[in-house]
Amino acid sequence: MMSAYWIAHVTVTDPEAYAGYQALAPAAFAKYGAEFLARGGASETFEGAPYQRHVIIRFADLATARACYQSPEYQQAWQHRLGACDAHVLIVEGV
Repeated sequence: MMSAYWIAHVTVTDPEAYAGYQALAPAAFAKYGAEFLARGGASETFEGAPYQRHVIIRFADLATARACYQSPEYQQAWQHRLGACDAHVLIVEGV
């Protein structure tokens, strides 16, 4: 089984609304065994659009990462993120 990584680049535009996402999303990540490798912290953008936050989360495999994103728990959290941030989110299989 090959690990998969959820990579998100986020700039929060409405902190109050985004707080709802932050309150609910951890339940989905815990349910699917997510391991945070990077979350926020100092960063530098060398190419492309700059974002405020960068997150890298490891999952057991691609199917588990996808299941987390599509889960009712995460989708409920995601509703709070709509309009509260500019985000680029992807899932990639490890090597």
